[in-house]
Amino acid sequence: MLVVFDIISQVDNLLCNNHSMKKSNYITRAGWDRLDQELKFLWKDERPKITRSVSEAAAQGDRSENAEYIYGKRRLREIDRRVRFLMKRTEDLTIVYPDPKQEGRVFFGAWVTLLNEDDAEVVYRLVGPDEWDVERGEISIDSPMARAVLGKAVDDEVVVQTPEGERVFDIIAIRYKPLE
Repeated sequence: MLVVFDIISQVDNLLCNNHSMKKSNYITRAGWDRLDQELKFLWKDERPKITRSVSEAAAQGDRSENAEYIYGKRRLREIDRRVRFLMKRTEDLTIVYPDPKQEGRVFFGAWVTLLNEDDAEVVYRLVGPDEWDVERGEISIDSPMARAVLGKAVDDEVVVQTPEGERVFDIIAIRYKPLE
């Protein structure tokens, strides 16, 4: 399902419901494409390859002591489990596209530049729970940091509860397109 959200619906859905531990069903277009690519790879490339190797291993005779057969069957179960998960999850996801009305405030898909207490800059992008990747600077919309900055504007101060205690950040920039 493809939807462009306005500010009011995002605030209602993301801020008001942040007490539930249920995963958000939002995803960026890039995140959707990665999940779809993984699903296609597993179903069209990986599974047929493993199926062929299991068939070849089964033809060798005694399956009880055939490591290739045993590990191949195990890998097929792993693939099938992941394929079922991806198919079910992608049915529930909503692709969110940035709306021009969002400029100046932090909403889903935003790149947020923060200044921490040590005057060090950190940049995070708010993405869905199925696509977060700290190495790429992407955090889940369900994370404490994302919930703290959601709906805020430049120059707002946010307090985030971390395992080490409360941390204070200042929002110094918000953008909806990555830096080139």
